[in-house]
Amino acid sequence: MATPLLAGLGVAAAAMGGKYAMQAWQTFRNAPPRLRQFYQGGFLPEMTRREAAQILGLRESAPVQKVREAHRKIMVANHPDAGGSDYLASKINEAKDKLLKKSSGSSTSPF
Repeated sequence: MATPLLAGLGVAAAAMGGKYAMQAWQTFRNAPPRLRQFYQGGFLPEMTRREAAQILGLRESAPVQKVREAHRKIMVANHPDAGGSDYLASKINEAKDKLLKKSSGSSTSPF
């Protein structure tokens, strides 16, 4: 009499374990993709190549074409004429200039 009872409990436990495993798998499979972690700090007083690369979402050694594509993509979303911030747009432009090795122009101006 005890054997069928234990067998029934074993089958029930296996069924419940399978049910929970299937639910966990479906939750894992349908979960949204993880979002990238973005830089949490503010801007440095003097922009570095590393900070410029973080702003554009690139590596410091990114090719010129990738820098231009990333700059264009970010500026479309943050352009002042489209409701974006003047400050962010200037920082995005500064990041592009820094990665393309252009001087900022302010230190070389005779005025």
